[in-house]
Amino acid sequence: MHIGEMTEKSGLSSRTLRHYEDIGLIPATGRTEGGFRVYTDEDFRRLMTIRRMKALSYSTAEMGELLAHLDILEGDFPDAEREEARRNLLALLDDADARREKLARQVERADEFLGILRDRLG
Repeated sequence: MHIGEMTEKSGLSSRTLRHYEDIGLIPATGRTEGGFRVYTDEDFRRLMTIRRMKALSYSTAEMGELLAHLDILEGDFPDAEREEARRNLLALLDDADARREKLARQVERADEFLGILRDRLG
């Protein structure tokens, strides 16, 4: 798919896509003869992983670390490397759970605040 389709499907801007490519979060894309970027379904899957991590305030460095572990786990690597990647991903899963819980508490507080304002406004 071309960059326009990728931005439409992902909800991210073309500038963001190019930035993620520049810093290595998504691989350098293929190009048409005319020089237009071409993305694969795997690129989209990777981009959606990044987008979901962004919601939990992961840095781009942390995103890169997680993606590297996923690449090892799902790739053709020795069992020892894959097992190490799995352990690291399990730790990252625990961290993501904790971040989600923190975010849920913040949403609860925001809802309480909105309730207070609505009550006071009558």
